[in-house]
Amino acid sequence: MGSDNPAHRAAAWDERHETMIDKLEYLIALSTERHFGRAAERLGITQPTLSAGIRQLEERLGTTLVNRGSRFRGLTEEGERALAWARRITDDVRTMREEIRTVKRGLSGHLRIGAVPTSLAIVSRLTAPFHLRHDNVTFDVTSQTASEIIAAISNFEIDVGLTYLDDERLKKLDTRALYDERYCLVTRRDSVFHDRQQVTWEEVASLKLGLLSPSMQNRQILNRHLGAGGRRFETVMESNSMIALLSQTRLAGIATVMPHRSAALLGLAEPLVAIPITGPDVSYRIGLVTARRELRPPIVAAFWEETQEIDSI
Repeated sequence: MGSDNPAHRAAAWDERHETMIDKLEYLIALSTERHFGRAAERLGITQPTLSAGIRQLEERLGTTLVNRGSRFRGLTEEGERALAWARRITDDVRTMREEIRTVKRGLSGHLRIGAVPTSLAIVSRLTAPFHLRHDNVTFDVTSQTASEIIAAISNFEIDVGLTYLDDERLKKLDTRALYDERYCLVTRRDSVFHDRQQVTWEEVASLKLGLLSPSMQNRQILNRHLGAGGRRFETVMESNSMIALLSQTRLAGIATVMPHRSAALLGLAEPLVAIPITGPDVSYRIGLVTARRELRPPIVAAFWEETQEIDSI
């Protein structure tokens, strides 16, 4: 027989639902890691605890969620449906907790930001003033491709993205323009173009280049301009890190192309120099993206409202 004590009933309700939320988190982690051991490590639990939790969730829902064998084989069709709901439910619970915490202590919590590599140097222009106003907020900033940012927002894995806005896939997300990305050649002061006030894309294409990886939207943009009219160019290094490209440029004497704002913020030191690329002068709009929802988490809502367009560095 259940307890008639309201406090006991409330505690029992909380325990049952907290346990259910935990199991949903198990499913999300397993889907992300695609490996029971890694998922358990990510959650800070043992693998048997994870396996038991998934089985309990299956029993609760009355269906098989995971294709099992000697190793993880993916989710069943029912598992994929459950995963989508798990992401929504856990995100709603997180939002609810943030709302309650904000009422009690003011704005606090953790803001997850995904940024395309060329915008990473800009992120501090957004997070620094926000942190000065709300010092109980912490940040997690990760480098991601434009595609990864869209997927991560859809899966509630990040709160906000900083990416290129000329992307048809953003139609179902909220967007906010921040600045225009223009480009410069970064090279050593002993290179062929070191004393120029500006260079053309054709001249840049004549150099040995280090560029971002082909999966990056920035690389696809550069390919269009460097390779205009069927022009060929030589790439001697590819990386998903602008810092790696700058280091190679400094030490190996190659050249790279990066946004002029990033070059200014990084404060390129000797022997590197940044030269604007013209002929043509091209620009691409960069901005914030987030999930379109009726009620945003308090931290996301505040960050969205307080972030201003970046006019200059």
